[in-house]
Amino acid sequence: MIDVVFQLIIFFVVTLKMTTDVNPDIVLEDGKNGVTLTQDNMPPSTLEIELDRRGRISIHNATMSPSMLTTIIKNRINRHGNEFPVLIRADRRTQHEKVRKVMDICTGAGIWKLSFLAVQEHKGEKKQ
Repeated sequence: MIDVVFQLIIFFVVTLKMTTDVNPDIVLEDGKNGVTLTQDNMPPSTLEIELDRRGRISIHNATMSPSMLTTIIKNRINRHGNEFPVLIRADRRTQHEKVRKVMDICTGAGIWKLSFLAVQEHKGEKKQ
């Protein structure tokens, strides 16, 4: 029975919409270089993993344990292969140890290409 409930939780976490569930508590680092991502140029199979400043792991604001994240990644690999994009959206105040833990989970499951999200500096804006 617990396996069925666990699989339902994973199903609902994976199928939630990305656009409305961005964690507002995460403050991203400034990113001057790199590709600008929008909903239009991101593949639908993209997995965005969030880490708040305390190291809480979430996908679409659904908190999860490292073992749950491992299961979700393995299920996505079964569906999409190991070539789907993984974006790590970590608060700039998060300890590197917590980010490395998520990176280790991804690489342990067979995902080697990881990207990090940052805020693009807009031209004409002055830094404070």
